[in-house]
Amino acid sequence: MDLLNLTKRYYTISEVGKLFSVSNSLIRFWEGEFAELSPSKNSRGDRRYTQKDIQTFRVIYHLVKEKGFTIEGAKREMKSNNKRLKEKFAHLDKLKRIRSFLVEMKEDLAAKK
Repeated sequence: MDLLNLTKRYYTISEVGKLFSVSNSLIRFWEGEFAELSPSKNSRGDRRYTQKDIQTFRVIYHLVKEKGFTIEGAKREMKSNNKRLKEKFAHLDKLKRIRSFLVEMKEDLAAKK
């Protein structure tokens, strides 16, 4: 599964864990720490993550795991710069799609020679 190709309406906690290579317990822990991360639950209590939830998780993952923020630091950063962070990831996704398209085009041209 790829963050650029999210097509389903809902994702399970296991699918989100695989996307980011993290444990389900870490996801549940972050849900308790970050109010912005609150997936809905079905009648059995299973978490159902939307694409918006996954994008929020992506921001948290970036701040904590990639940038090295503490939980409290990540909370402050999200409160003060949440819109900017989400825009940054939207731009990165667009650039990745463009790159993928260009690579595919290059391969098609090479195959025609």
